[in-house]
Amino acid sequence: MEKFHWILIAVWIIYYVLHSFFAAGYVKELFKNKLGKYFRYYRLTYSLFAAITLILVLIFQYSFHSPLLLKSLLIKYFAIAFLISPGIIVMTISIKKYFMLLSGIRSVFTLTPAAELEINGIHQYVRHPLYLGTLLFVTGLFFVFPTLSNLIAVALLSLYVLIGIIFEEKKLIKEFGENYKYYVLNVPMLIPSFRKKGIKKTEKKLSLKNKIPYG
Repeated sequence: MEKFHWILIAVWIIYYVLHSFFAAGYVKELFKNKLGKYFRYYRLTYSLFAAITLILVLIFQYSFHSPLLLKSLLIKYFAIAFLISPGIIVMTISIKKYFMLLSGIRSVFTLTPAAELEINGIHQYVRHPLYLGTLLFVTGLFFVFPTLSNLIAVALLSLYVLIGIIFEEKKLIKEFGENYKYYVLNVPMLIPSFRKKGIKKTEKKLSLKNKIPYG
């Protein structure tokens, strides 16, 4: 690999480390104590920081030549039909549902309500639809534009998502206890299940209908 690809790997790792650091509970608690009433701007500031740094990383990624790894129109059409299109649909549903919360806009104007565990909608079929849609989309983009730099981006994103889910699930279990454990047993993490049996069991078991604000 050329030196720019090694730099790209380092840049993506730094981006994910910073992203995780500022999203960590103990870091947010620290800023909450320091900022006081201005903490309500934290989530929005974090979202803007994540978006701006992501744009900068992508600008760098596409600023240098990277070799093609595949040449197949059939694979491109397959990727558009079965990866990119479903990914966009799943991401759109997830972002539309949680945009105000995820972006931090809601917290600027109102107090953020306590998180609740929702098992309806798209969460009937998969526990982390936003992560699923993102992985489908970026994987599809790689097969449409199969360069080494895109492969690096997809591989590191996939690793980051899988590691992130592990920590997020621990946080959700701590927050929702046995309710979330039962939800985990009946609804898959990333590969959707369209059987109603699992979600009906979960609905019967849970005493509350809540919202999962992430993933």
